[in-house]
Amino acid sequence: MKRTVKDRYPYIFIAPALTILILFSLLPITIAFVISFTDMNLKGLADWSNISFIGIENYKTLLTDSVFHKAVFNTLFYVVIGVPLVIISSLSIALLLNYGKNLVFTVFRAVYFMPAITNIIAIAVVWGFLYNTEYGLFNYILSLADVDKVPWLEQPVMAKLSLIVLAVWKGIGINMIIFLAALQGIPNAYYEAARIDGAKRWQILFQITIPLLRYAIFFVTVTTLIGWLQFFEEPFIMTKGGPLDGTVSMALFIYQRGFQFSEFGYAAAGSFVLFIVIIIVTLIQFKMRKSDVEY
Repeated sequence: MKRTVKDRYPYIFIAPALTILILFSLLPITIAFVISFTDMNLKGLADWSNISFIGIENYKTLLTDSVFHKAVFNTLFYVVIGVPLVIISSLSIALLLNYGKNLVFTVFRAVYFMPAITNIIAIAVVWGFLYNTEYGLFNYILSLADVDKVPWLEQPVMAKLSLIVLAVWKGIGINMIIFLAALQGIPNAYYEAARIDGAKRWQILFQITIPLLRYAIFFVTVTTLIGWLQFFEEPFIMTKGGPLDGTVSMALFIYQRGFQFSEFGYAAAGSFVLFIVIIIVTLIQFKMRKSDVEY
């Protein structure tokens, strides 16, 4: 009896977090899964008697929906280009800032971190002016070199690349802080021993620093990939998915179907497909992770 009473305390401590997880994660996922097999819309939301069970029709429609196909392609485009750029850029900046401890480097840390905490609406307004074809700063700089105006947000491929640049600039800050924390946790004794042995800087980087950052790199890769698979804010605010659905992502497609066209069942099917993709990609990353090595 005493053991039972004593064992209850861990469950009491995890109960609040577990309750929040169930209410705001597991329950919505379950509801979305059920809704994905119905034709739920605004009428069904007002009166549940208008909701009909249609089986896997929503999923069949997704397979033939050209807009959904574009959304999948665009999302892969964002992920393949954006994720490596964010990781490489944030790691490079963290390595550079880690060399200095004076006020200048502290200021630059704040400068690089600032976009991560800035409201996306404010960022979109500023970058909208930068990308403006007629009087934007980017085209003005290009005009000084006699380069024709670039339609940054008016051509599908260029619009995707423009959104990637914006998202990379905004996403560097958080990952940079994670890498900086990991770099400062590496014992200096490793570097001193390497210098005594005559190791060059590039050898120290690839033989000591990078291997000891494996946990941080893995964490950043997983979280960044999940975030880019849910790429939403930038195309939603900057392009609304245009031009010609050239920038619509899977997350934006789900939003448009659910909240603009009120096709809640269809949107739920799309969201569950995205959920499955994220789970599969994450499991693959864990599977591909190399076994731990002691240093």
